[in-house]
Amino acid sequence: MTSMIKVLLAEDQSMVREALAALLGLEDDIEVVAQVARGDQVLAAVGAHGVDVALLDIEMPGCTGIEAAARVHREFPRVKLVVLTTFGRPGYLRSAMEAGADAFLVKDAPAAQLAEAIRKVLSGERVIDPTLAAAALAEGANPLTEREREVLRAAADGSTNAELAKALHLSQGTVRNYLSTAIQKLAVRNRAEAVRIAREKGWL
Repeated sequence: MTSMIKVLLAEDQSMVREALAALLGLEDDIEVVAQVARGDQVLAAVGAHGVDVALLDIEMPGCTGIEAAARVHREFPRVKLVVLTTFGRPGYLRSAMEAGADAFLVKDAPAAQLAEAIRKVLSGERVIDPTLAAAALAEGANPLTEREREVLRAAADGSTNAELAKALHLSQGTVRNYLSTAIQKLAVRNRAEAVRIAREKGWL
């Protein structure tokens, strides 16, 4: 008898998660052993259920699927990571690969394709949706430094420079400099536009 592939599903929309679980459950060699709705629940679930492959949606409360992937990769390097996105934003592909992802697919890919990707990553292959790969190559590299991304992420909720400085343990002048540089690099007029453009490209 073929040993079952134990899969964790991390997806905050319950209907999507349950549908994915039902479809994967139809495969003879795949068993969904855990489901979570938050990114910050992934690591504990992987450890508790002896997971072989984790399927991670990008947009989740708690932390993103990419952040969750990085944590799992660090703590459980043998676990294979499949990142799912509805967005197809090129920057996400690069971020996911840097976090240790083994596969990057669009969420609405056919279930058979997803099941095949699970089998492929377990055998050591890397699986990337070709459309997403082409878009990432065309887009080029993320021009923002890690600290500029950090400041822009923190500024997304409309915080003042003083609030950002306190939260990030930086001086207000340093925060202002990072925001100014990011705005210049993205060729926009203000921080709100910088956040919007960086998010659209998957750079945050």
